[in-house]
Amino acid sequence: MSNLYESCGIVYIGYMRTDDWTQAMNSINGSALDALFADQPAMLSVDEVATLLNASRQNVYSWLREGVIPGYKIGTTWRVLSEELKETLRVSQPGKPTAGGKSNG
Repeated sequence: MSNLYESCGIVYIGYMRTDDWTQAMNSINGSALDALFADQPAMLSVDEVATLLNASRQNVYSWLREGVIPGYKIGTTWRVLSEELKETLRVSQPGKPTAGGKSNG
C-alpha cells in the first residue's frame, strides 16, 4: 500500500533525526500530496485518516481533539474533509514558516 513516504520517494527505516525528517518533508511538493490524496473520498473516517497518514487511530483522535488536523464531530463520529487535511499538511510542513513567521520545525 502506498503511503506518504513511498509517494515522495522517501525510505523511512526506524528512527530519523529531526533535521533529516525536516529535509525529507521539505522535499514534498504539491504534486506528491495531490498524488497521496488522488484516490481518497471527499470525506474521510478516522480509520481512513490513520491509514493515509500511517498513524494510529488514537493519534488521529488526539490530533482532532487538539485541532492539529481539521475535522467535524457529528454526534460521536469524527469526519475529515480530504481537501482540508491536504491543505493542512501542505501548510504545516516542518521547517516552513507559518503565517506568524515562526518555523514549524
